[in-house]
Amino acid sequence: MKKLVETLKNIWAIEELRNKIIVTLALVLTYRLGTQITLPGIDPNKIEAAQHAAKSNGLLGIFDMFAGGAFSQASVLAL
Repeated sequence: MKKLVETLKNIWAIEELRNKIIVTLALVLTYRLGTQITLPGIDPNKIEAAQHAAKSNGLLGIFDMFAGGAFSQASVLAL
C-alpha cells in the first residue's frame, strides 16, 4: 500500500501527467453531467416504455449499457 501511495505522489509531481489526469477527469465529469440533461420535448412516459422495450430487446439494452444509460434517458449527449 505504501508503494502505491508513493507511486501516486510521483505521478502527481510530474506536471504533464497531472494536467492530463485533470483534463481526463474534467471530460468524464462533463459527460456524466451531460447525460443527466434530457432532451426538450421528450415525454417521460415514452422513455419509460422504451426502457422496458430495451430490456426485452438485447441489442438496445447492450447499446444503452455502453452509453452509460444515456440512451434510455434520452439525454443530450446520447445523440
